[in-house]
Amino acid sequence: MQNTPAPAHAPASPALPRRDRHVIMLLLFSAFVVILNETVLSVALPPIMDDLGLVETTAQWLTTGFMLTMAVVIPITGYLMGRFSTRQVFAIAMTAFTVGTLICAISPAFLPLLLGRIVQASGTAIMMPLLMTTVLNLVPPSRHGLVMGNISIVISVAPALGPTISGLVLSVAPWRFLFVLVLPIALLAMGLGLRWIQNVQEGEPKPADPLSVVLSGVGFGALVYGLTGISGGGHGGDAPSGPPMAALIALIVGVAALVLFVWRQLILQKVERALLDLRTFASRNFSVAVALMVVMMGAMFGTVVLLPIFLQRVLELSTLTVGLMMLPGGLAMGLLAPLVGRLFDRVGPRPLLVPGLAAVVLGIAIMSRVPEQAWLIVVGHVIMSLGLAFVFTPLMTTAMGSLPRRLYPYGSAIVGTVQQVAGAAGAALMVSIMSRIAAGVAADGGSAAAGTSAGTSVAFTISAALGAITVVIALFIRRNPLDAGDAPVGGEPAEPAVDEQVRAA
Repeated sequence: MQNTPAPAHAPASPALPRRDRHVIMLLLFSAFVVILNETVLSVALPPIMDDLGLVETTAQWLTTGFMLTMAVVIPITGYLMGRFSTRQVFAIAMTAFTVGTLICAISPAFLPLLLGRIVQASGTAIMMPLLMTTVLNLVPPSRHGLVMGNISIVISVAPALGPTISGLVLSVAPWRFLFVLVLPIALLAMGLGLRWIQNVQEGEPKPADPLSVVLSGVGFGALVYGLTGISGGGHGGDAPSGPPMAALIALIVGVAALVLFVWRQLILQKVERALLDLRTFASRNFSVAVALMVVMMGAMFGTVVLLPIFLQRVLELSTLTVGLMMLPGGLAMGLLAPLVGRLFDRVGPRPLLVPGLAAVVLGIAIMSRVPEQAWLIVVGHVIMSLGLAFVFTPLMTTAMGSLPRRLYPYGSAIVGTVQQVAGAAGAALMVSIMSRIAAGVAADGGSAAAGTSAGTSVAFTISAALGAITVVIALFIRRNPLDAGDAPVGGEPAEPAVDEQVRAA
């Protein structure tokens, strides 16, 4: 196989130019700020439920709606990065996030709070593909693992630290201060970025396809809404009934809209106008990585959303205690991320992914027993977090590194969309299952705590079973030739040149 040359403007020496380092550092800082808010409400959901009079299936939309909005907006980022310059896209992202944070901070009720979360998510959705695409454009393939390890700190540690920070804040202030404290940090990040970030690429006039935007929004939105209600029953004293007709209709509409969306993209990509260029899936590694992300994110976010509810409702722990229980896992992920990046550059993805995913399954399995010993839950959460540290960097680097340069914006948009849709769907489905079982226990005369405990145990067991599937999928991941300096490592066969795969597609 012929060696694929590195991008013409990629640095030839290991050290990145000072300008490029500044751009990456500022984007990393900004991304950390915005992604932190994806899970910052997980510990705060019970206090918000008490303050606003909400049930679990309603309150979880503050988290699920955030992820769902990201899933709807992320596909548009490929178009935005093609039309606008790096500075302009950054300004759009941080302005939306800052305005959303302000709305959340002053929200008097559930609907304004949900609106603020949606606006926040719109900015977050733009920031992550911007970060990943910029890094891949600036960093040579031989250093992708190391730099993506730093990105993994943002993507994995920021959500992991969200519950801890939330618990600390809630121990001394009302839940609205979660947003009041973030607001000046967001303004600082925006000011620094607008002052120092230089354009990595200039925008080019490029028409958007409104029908594709509508189909993606309807498809992903209806799919998650359907999964939220498909289990039937709320959290109350009535026995759960069968799946609501509205949920079944939403699922059908969602699947139909997504089928039409894919059909539309296959047509538009022939004239280079696709909202998401699906020729990215011509890469075997990219396709396998995306399939793995779907299952992993669904299992993980279902666990992340339910665990704080269980700890506060069943074990009656304070928000501060819950937040501190989440801290060891978050720190473990942060400390390991750079090491995993260096290991990836040496050994490739499979030796890291398989044991990492196995640890994730083991951690969720331990928590699925929902023991009354809080220390055992901490052990399970730490094991899960350690496993995730060995998953994020290899998975994202392999997926994005398998694509030709011109498909980076579409690849990052697809990866981000898949992560958020799978996470939102997993969280919605797991909360619905928990609520349905809890309603059944209440109908039989059991206590609310007993119902929540039983429902959480079943939901975690399902998450662990889904996680076990990812271990099998990981066996099909191979190392990208460019990540090994154009040479296969460890006897793994090299893939055909990606550009040839794309042309064939």
